Amino acid sequence: MGFMELASGRYSVRSFDDRPITSEHLGIILKAANAAPTGCNYQPQRIYVVQSDEMLSKLREISKCTFGARTILVFTYNKDEDWKNPLESGVRSGIEDVSIVATHVMLQAWELGIGSCWVNYFSNSRLERELGIPENENSVLIMPVGYPSKDSGPLHLHEECKPLDATVRFI
Repeated sequence: MGFMELASGRYSVRSFDDRPITSEHLGIILKAANAAPTGCNYQPQRIYVVQSDEMLSKLREISKCTFGARTILVFTYNKDEDWKNPLESGVRSGIEDVSIVATHVMLQAWELGIGSCWVNYFSNSRLERELGIPENENSVLIMPVGYPSKDSGPLHLHEECKPLDATVRFI
């Protein structure tokens, strides 16, 4: 499968079957995350793999967008480790680094037949408190992952794209 086929075929899965992700597949996905580029290769990302019933239950209380997944990845970054722009105070790479890592995860998972959904619909402070995330980390997203159910499919807007001239500027 070529990259464009992979990237355009992937969609946000909101319905998973009951099969657990194999440890082999999870290992491949996490290796793809580790291969993602980050600012100065500082790798400030942290990925919490949530699979226990207790922690999944907590996440289901924190966000209604867990979609019954048996594995949920929680992405954070260590504020002490992300790249800081020396030319502009307050500009740092943590969110971008996690975003690149999460994108690698989504695409690698899809290549393996595993769906995912990028979720920001939760209280970050509550998630960090209830999951015991260290104070020097900021949460960015949660990502339910699993094998898509038989009735899973892309939303009706999946194929819709703005024309390139609406989003690209040559200067």
